[in-house]
Amino acid sequence: MPRVAVVGSGPSGVYTAAGLLEQSALGQVRVDVLDRLPCPYGLVRYGVAPDHEKIKSLQNNLRRVLEDERVRFLGGVEVGTGQLTPARLRELYHAVVYCIGAAADRRLSVPGEDLAGSWSATEFVSWYSAHPDSLAADFVRDVDTAVVVGVGNVAVDVTRILSRGVRELRATDMPEAALSALGSGHVREVQMVGRRGPSQARFTTKELRELGTLPDTEVLVDPAELALDPAFHDPSGLPAPQRRNIEVLRGWSERRPTGLPHVIRLRFFLRPAEILGARGRVGTVRFERTAPTADGRITGTGVHEEIPAQLLLRSVGYRGLALEGLPFDPANGTVPHVAGRVLRDGAASPGEYVAGWIKRGPTGVIGSNRPCAKETVHSLAEDAEDLLARGELPDPLEGLRASGQSPVGWAGWRAIERAEASLGTSLGRGPVKIGDWQALRDAARSAPL
Repeated sequence: MPRVAVVGSGPSGVYTAAGLLEQSALGQVRVDVLDRLPCPYGLVRYGVAPDHEKIKSLQNNLRRVLEDERVRFLGGVEVGTGQLTPARLRELYHAVVYCIGAAADRRLSVPGEDLAGSWSATEFVSWYSAHPDSLAADFVRDVDTAVVVGVGNVAVDVTRILSRGVRELRATDMPEAALSALGSGHVREVQMVGRRGPSQARFTTKELRELGTLPDTEVLVDPAELALDPAFHDPSGLPAPQRRNIEVLRGWSERRPTGLPHVIRLRFFLRPAEILGARGRVGTVRFERTAPTADGRITGTGVHEEIPAQLLLRSVGYRGLALEGLPFDPANGTVPHVAGRVLRDGAASPGEYVAGWIKRGPTGVIGSNRPCAKETVHSLAEDAEDLLARGELPDPLEGLRASGQSPVGWAGWRAIERAEASLGTSLGRGPVKIGDWQALRDAARSAPL
């Protein structure tokens, strides 16, 4: 009975678990999906915006894998701290696959970035997604204008949440504290700013178009900024997704302000130069105008523009974090590997694998994790004979407990779900996320492993 640990219960981890179940070379494999949090699904639970019900429904697909009798979810298990090192985990399982994502945010590296009111988009997303590590911050208090730096889907998400009415958000699982704060805030304008042109923006057309459907909100685009992009005039050479983006932006650029209560401005060819403070917090964001070069890059023009704002959210990419005891390439923010096999001192480390963002970097969409996981599982299956030479291993659960861990099983997670449904009922809503570590542990404890 081969035993494999998958560290991380987000899409890459669950797709890896599903792939392992399909491998005949592994026989009657048993897969433990470990996660630091007592809740599964990773970024599908804590990264997808609460008003994106269709994407969040992916949890149902992930659930089917985690409820398979050959799979065991063990939350509340933190690898790389205390006694549960990668070396110890390797002793407990025939193989270990690390699917730990890319949890660090890239910084702007400009003066004033650490002022109050300057945050990463991930911190804001964690707040409205009830991540238990989230800070109870007053993100939107006294905010009239917010600046979002970045033109990817996460930037679109936070722009939409800042602009969307509470009436629509009340129907989601957003925590009550975030809902109340957004409801009592007065964010009138959001400027989403990219340092490159519209043809190089990373958002999808579907996400982009959603901005134009928000009630009492108008989307404005400066036609002069669009015209700076050579591809704007003739987008025929662009891939279809970028052409569609150009079409949407072109339509919005032909609009004139109508005086609606909320405004979203999409800006291009501006890069942050400095964040200026006012009374100890963000007061103005200073940008430098950029221009495209012949080789497809951008260059500074020396022309600056200042945007008064009380909130700055940066959404300029992610980086993987080193896990104590696991090799790490700080230049790329990934674990060195070949086809998913972890490399130690240039050689494949027996029984250690990676999948997802910690393997390939923070690229692609949720579905990109499928082929990534498939490649890793294929490598593991090729190594099966050597991995299984150790013979049958005992159930690793006691070994995890002896390493100082208190695993939360699937029954504990279901108890958390029931607690969230009960909380929502008490508030006159559907299920509402619990974002407090102790409350999550207390709920899970009602259904011991």
